[in-house]
Amino acid sequence: MKIVSVWMWVLFIAIGLILFIFILILITKITITLSLYHGNDNDHFKVKMRAWYGLIKYTIDIPLVKLDDDGPNIVVEEESKKGDESNPSKKKTSKITPSEFINSLHDTKEMIVHVQSFHHIIRKFTKKVKLDKVQWKTLFGTGDAASTGTLTGIIWGMKGSIVGILSGYMKLQSMPHLEVIPTFQKAIIQTQFSCIIQFRIGNAILVGLKILRYWRGGKGEFKTKPLSTFSEEKQSV
Repeated sequence: MKIVSVWMWVLFIAIGLILFIFILILITKITITLSLYHGNDNDHFKVKMRAWYGLIKYTIDIPLVKLDDDGPNIVVEEESKKGDESNPSKKKTSKITPSEFINSLHDTKEMIVHVQSFHHIIRKFTKKVKLDKVQWKTLFGTGDAASTGTLTGIIWGMKGSIVGILSGYMKLQSMPHLEVIPTFQKAIIQTQFSCIIQFRIGNAILVGLKILRYWRGGKGEFKTKPLSTFSEEKQSV
């Protein structure tokens, strides 16, 4: 009888521990820091993900995006790293062909078509996403003073519209810092964008469950290959 009682307590503790871990995962907040820089032939994109106050870290660093010399393809060099700076990074080179890009657009359309109220589901999720520390600086010039002035005004309007759309979908935590610096002496375009996005894992899981619930029709004709199978991919550690 005592052995049965002990096993009952062990079972209750195990169930309680599993529930605690499950609830902890649901309420865990993910912080994503996006950083993008473009300057002539120098492109750089970095994504940092953190959870539990930095206890879990993951970084994706894309230092180079360029056109392929062998054809109309885009070559992407990506470096990913888990944890802190002392951990080894994994490098990967991928070539994205025009057909693969078109297939990704097709799959996006296929997802929207096959999910009832897709926009409503995504909108409810993004309303719980926090957007903070938006910084967007652009240095721009055409070499001609008149056209530079005109296009500078257009860029200002474009930035305002994009930030307005983002603030309509997400919770904007602070006033965005926007800059457009005209350069009248030479043709140049440099832009730097960064922001912080926060959401809870539970909300993201709920979106996935709703998409599965409201899926309609067949399974959908998805054409995009997994990223790891992009053509001519090379990996090194």
